[in-house]
Amino acid sequence: MRVDFDSEANALDIEFFPFKRFERQESVDDTYCQVGFAKGAPASVELLSPADQICLLDVAARRYDLDAEALKAAARAALAAPDRVVTIEVGSSLVAEAV
Repeated sequence: MRVDFDSEANALDIEFFPFKRFERQESVDDTYCQVGFAKGAPASVELLSPADQICLLDVAARRYDLDAEALKAAARAALAAPDRVVTIEVGSSLVAEAV
């Protein structure tokens, strides 16, 4: 995932894969959260005021069958490194693999 928190705009963008443009966007919340689609799948989650609205990532995850914990981890990483692109890879649990 590619994650970017623009501190001036107070906006977070999480991209799941490279794409040129959205086919469509759907609102998770009328004001704060949008999911963009490309190549027939969710491609991006945009979140305004992410520090205050991070709970909307849970809503987006349930609605679009996304990994809520991965979304929140990515958001927290971007909030910790504002105005820089953060690349994050989320895999399966090491404990689950050992069993």
